[in-house]
Amino acid sequence: MASAVEQMAANTSWSALASATDLRKRIFYTLALLCIFRLGTFIPVPGIDGQALRDFMEGAQAGIGGILTMFTGGALGRMGIFALGIMPYISASIIVQLMASMVPALEQLKKEGEQGRKKINQYTRYGTVFLATFQAYGLAVSLEAGDLVTDPGWYFRASTVITLVGGTMFLMWLGEQITARGIGNGISLIIFVGIIAEVPAALAQFFASGRSGAISPAVIIGVIFMVVAIITFVVFMERALRKITIQYPRRQVGMKMSEAQNSHLPVKVNPAGVIPAIFASSLLLLPVTVSTFSGQDSGPVMSTLLAYFGPGQPLYLLFFAAMIVFFAYFYTFNVSFKPDDVAENLKKQNGFVPGIRPGKRTSEYLEYVVNRVLVLGSAYLAFVCLLPEIIRNQFAIPFYFGGTSVLIVVSVTMDTIQQVQSHLLAHQYEGLIQKSQLRGKGKGRKKRGPQRR
Repeated sequence: MASAVEQMAANTSWSALASATDLRKRIFYTLALLCIFRLGTFIPVPGIDGQALRDFMEGAQAGIGGILTMFTGGALGRMGIFALGIMPYISASIIVQLMASMVPALEQLKKEGEQGRKKINQYTRYGTVFLATFQAYGLAVSLEAGDLVTDPGWYFRASTVITLVGGTMFLMWLGEQITARGIGNGISLIIFVGIIAEVPAALAQFFASGRSGAISPAVIIGVIFMVVAIITFVVFMERALRKITIQYPRRQVGMKMSEAQNSHLPVKVNPAGVIPAIFASSLLLLPVTVSTFSGQDSGPVMSTLLAYFGPGQPLYLLFFAAMIVFFAYFYTFNVSFKPDDVAENLKKQNGFVPGIRPGKRTSEYLEYVVNRVLVLGSAYLAFVCLLPEIIRNQFAIPFYFGGTSVLIVVSVTMDTIQQVQSHLLAHQYEGLIQKSQLRGKGKGRKKRGPQRR
């Protein structure tokens, strides 16, 4: 039977948005900051040959250029101040989280509450500056090697590094402000808007290729059905759960004896979310980006990397799948779901899995269950990420459409809608409390009769 909270959530109406003043302010604030992000993608880095860059990106749209343009909201294709996007911050945060599970000092910081969290965030920012500086310098050198710069030299390299690192740090601050004062996760929304902004142009190019005869109508219809099917499959898998029954015995609370209760511990089929796909993509995009912008002067090492690890190549697909599976397991057991910690918390709350002894046995059982669930979850991630890559190369689709983009778009949309519904539910709950208080005051008053003199 559904609880009162679940029934209230099911009856929540979107018409309540008109009366939820705080929620509307959060939404407008989020939209305003996202508009600032979109404006920044059109501000170019100083010293770039605009015409040469446009000609280069037109030739690279079918390959790695389409991937990078899609992830940066077109900023890299225009070489804007946000050309690096938010990826350095994501990579740094993932690295710090993974290190926190392996380094005892960082793991102790995570247990220190708010102060420890601030310290870890500070380390993440330092890591972001380091990664962004390294990537910005590599991009500046690659632009010079590709003859896309009007005045190459150390002045151009220094100005490019300062501009791109500053743009990434500004995006990081923008994302934190959206998370704190807006609606949804700011970093995820920035990536989401960057991907969505490039979809209309990519679709227009796709249909234009169909009108010119470069792509057959059957391929166009097949790609549309594939996109719809993948989105449906991603929504289904992201909501899929494996419920582990948890039982709580009878216990005495004060002077009352509470009855035994049954609950469940939800384990998502994909506990790591889009983190494995994003991290695997960032590892693969770094060397390929340098190789692409360097042109013919990339050297034998980068040329070999581009030949064997370019999008659509067998080694690229194999390495991509292996990294997704590895990070799905590693991130789940070290960050998102630690069986030892979950078993310890259940033991403290007097909860236990029926037929399993609390403590170490429960931890082993949880690890066994999550291992089996992750077989399906990691296979699902690898399939969704690799299928569009294979189809795009087999049918020579002229724009980039990747499974990682679909995962990000669907996950962020579901998370943002859930947060909006939570705010609406809280607003509705506050309204019910106020009404009950007013009714209580009205009932408490007694009519007084005429006073006797």
